Amino acid sequence: MNARPEPRELLYEGKAKQVFACDDTDLVIVRYKDDATAFNAAKRGTVQDKGVVNNAVSAMLYAELESFGVPTHFLEQLSPREQLVRRVSIVPVEVIVRNRAAGTFATRYGVEEGIELDPTVIEWCYKADALGDPPMNSATAVALGLADEAQLEAMFDYAADVNDFLGARFAVAGLELVDFKLEFGIDAAGELRLADEISPDTCRLWDLASGEKMDKDRFRRDLGGVEEAYQEVWRRLRETQGVPLDLPEHDEAELEHEHLDELHDLDDDSLDAALPRPGGPRG
Repeated sequence: MNARPEPRELLYEGKAKQVFACDDTDLVIVRYKDDATAFNAAKRGTVQDKGVVNNAVSAMLYAELESFGVPTHFLEQLSPREQLVRRVSIVPVEVIVRNRAAGTFATRYGVEEGIELDPTVIEWCYKADALGDPPMNSATAVALGLADEAQLEAMFDYAADVNDFLGARFAVAGLELVDFKLEFGIDAAGELRLADEISPDTCRLWDLASGEKMDKDRFRRDLGGVEEAYQEVWRRLRETQGVPLDLPEHDEAELEHEHLDELHDLDDDSLDAALPRPGGPRG
């Protein structure tokens, strides 16, 4: 049996995680912290065992997404707070997927929080804390050299697939996926992979029966019960692991997700040559 990888040099420390080198230069160890931040770290606090919950939730969902056909950086959960992942170079484009209006989206457009968005909105934001992660369109991302057209196309398709899967996965746990944030990275082989985490820190989750918020908004909005909400999300996911999911059915003509801004007009052969595409098992 291979020895357990051990963290070496601290490579990066963010608001919620630390990233350590290990003996394999193509891999890193991610350690989840209990630190809680909001509004680009203008608000700070600590939530007991948040790192333990987020590590466990991310490890479970990333393994399930791999089985669904979405390549991720995740390899193995090492401990209650640590996981082994592929080392990636993060694409500085955050992907926001919105099924209902909430948070900054509702404020920005002056709409009631909770209204259903049809079609689902997929937005780009420039990953730059100093600038407040400003929204941008595809042309801006390409013009600034943050990503190329093929990468944006693949990220859009993966985000739509992740939304399909997570919406069904949280639903069996009695939760509605309101919106969520994704980050992607390029691994040593040049493959695009889902990176960062999926957890109550990065997803808005509302109880399907009561509408109660079960995510980081409890910290943002001083609602209390943050630790209890995170633990409840993890409990529900544990207890529903392996339950059959009601996944959306797509006709062959619908398998390619259409960009809302219609910037791209790349044919499938060009995209397949540029980057791997979703294509694994579908649930």
